[in-house]
Amino acid sequence: MKRWTAKRKASLVMDNLKDKVTVAEVVRQHDLTVFEVEDWIDEAQRNMENGGKARPKDIREQYESDLPETKEALSEAQRSWFL
Repeated sequence: MKRWTAKRKASLVMDNLKDKVTVAEVVRQHDLTVFEVEDWIDEAQRNMENGGKARPKDIREQYESDLPETKEALSEAQRSWFL
């Protein structure tokens, strides 16, 4: 059984989106379920739709702004663990 890396999934999804292969063909050829393949396609479409909305810098700024809150929550959880 081959491992389904992101690159392999993307290749199948792109072939499907370019009408080179149908979902049914992918399912038969690779012993997958329709749900798996359609989930990969949906995920790819969501990623494409969101692709232009956030630059890595924006994402880093969001994580950094959430960091103090996250650290405090972790600290509280550790304190309650030892009580």
